[in-house]
Amino acid sequence: MDEVSVLVPSKIGRADKIKKVTLGPGPLSLEEFIAVVRYNAELVFSPEYIERVSASRELAEKFLAENRKIYGLTTGFGENVSRIIPQDEAVQLQVNILRSHAVSVGKPLKREAVRAVWLMQLLSLGKGYSGIRLGVLSLITECLNRGVTPYVPGEGSVQYLAIEAQTNLVLMGEGRAWYEGELLPAAEALARAGLKTFIPACKEGLCLTNGANSATGLAAIALYDCAVAVQTSDIAAAMSYEALRGNILACDPRLHSLKEHPNQAACARNIMKLLADSGIAAKYKGVRVQDPLALRSVPQMHGAVKCMVQDASRDILEEMASCSDNPILWPGRDEELGLMGANFDGTYPSGAADILCVAAANLGKLVERRVDKLTNRHFSGYPAFLAENPGVDNGYMIVQYTAAGLLNEIRGLALPSTADSIPTCGNWEDPVSMGWWASRKAWYVGKKIEYIQAIEIMTLCRAFDMMPAGEAPFSSATRAVYEKVREVVPPVSGDRHFGPDIENVFKLVRDGEMIKAAEGVTGTLEF
Repeated sequence: MDEVSVLVPSKIGRADKIKKVTLGPGPLSLEEFIAVVRYNAELVFSPEYIERVSASRELAEKFLAENRKIYGLTTGFGENVSRIIPQDEAVQLQVNILRSHAVSVGKPLKREAVRAVWLMQLLSLGKGYSGIRLGVLSLITECLNRGVTPYVPGEGSVQYLAIEAQTNLVLMGEGRAWYEGELLPAAEALARAGLKTFIPACKEGLCLTNGANSATGLAAIALYDCAVAVQTSDIAAAMSYEALRGNILACDPRLHSLKEHPNQAACARNIMKLLADSGIAAKYKGVRVQDPLALRSVPQMHGAVKCMVQDASRDILEEMASCSDNPILWPGRDEELGLMGANFDGTYPSGAADILCVAAANLGKLVERRVDKLTNRHFSGYPAFLAENPGVDNGYMIVQYTAAGLLNEIRGLALPSTADSIPTCGNWEDPVSMGWWASRKAWYVGKKIEYIQAIEIMTLCRAFDMMPAGEAPFSSATRAVYEKVREVVPPVSGDRHFGPDIENVFKLVRDGEMIKAAEGVTGTLEF
């Protein structure tokens, strides 16, 4: 079994720095995955990747010549598995599966989601057990590198079939795709990009509509965003200890040594490191007996969220390193055969996606309360809603509403999807993972929690500006974060259109800039 990647703290938030990604022979890291799907890193094949794909196609051709009874190669699909397909109809069978399965509906997926589906297919089908031609995978790679993005309606799939068919219909020159900002007929989009359409050979239509790739791709994006959000949240919590003059004794290592949760202790160490040279933290240490839980429980709650994210990461990263096709063409030395099973099942990555939604809801409820503490004059010690002229100016009153609204949306999306099942295919596919919706809502949630985190940091920077003259100094790390925000959001002198401010800080959070700024002072923070 292949080596599996892991979450590496020093790489969190740094996918934008990767410009080229090579597939094979080892596993793809989460950061490399995001570099391709979000930041357009160039994608290339290693010699090992090319060799194993080519060898697998040779095996498929051998089985076809021998007319072996193998699902999807010489038989129909689903309930039609007992029907043997004559070789002169084999190509039409593969064309038909792409056309007939392309039935998802509604608004199209964002560009990064479609690219994630394709990249996951390259990972899974490139393991060398699927029998797909190298040229097909090369065409997908060229579409990614040249910016061809299929138009893929995102609703109405139980796991993968409709989404992947809509995505790969474009390779035959059917459907629609974006190229250079214009939505075009697929054949025209490919032609403008200098690419040719393909006709699927035996098994290839099945390969391109099979596996947990869609669910895994979106779950991987959600995993990255949740990891960035919770790591950024440690930094924001340190800023909150300063802005709200909290009692840093809540992060004392002796306290956390009594709980057998390493993530909790690591979070407390992060905050202590971030505030190591903070005059404010030193000044207010022990002044209040206890802070509200929004400050006092940060190590416990952030630590628990990180634990959930790490648990989810194992399943998602293992699936990224797997072949989720069916059937598998096994090139054994003693016996070459087609193995029919259910490696396409998406319960691992989509179950992990459900966990990410719960993790984000737990993080969001704490972050939103810290925003409320900052904007609530009865607790913060600042003017109401951090306004310049309260009463005339509304300040960040409705910014806090936005955080509350986003949190409510996350809570609604935290209901697990994988606990449900609706049988399909004439009850042939009886338990269904419902993995697509689980991962799609986790993808939504990852963005929403980053927005909430952006709102907190934006609000904290406003509080920093309102600190009384002569107050003890901020830490070097939190000052670095403040200065990074002020590069894109100027200080507030009265009410203005705050929506663009939120978007600008959100981009900093999503791109890991808060983490980079803080770690430029502290070194790598623990996760």
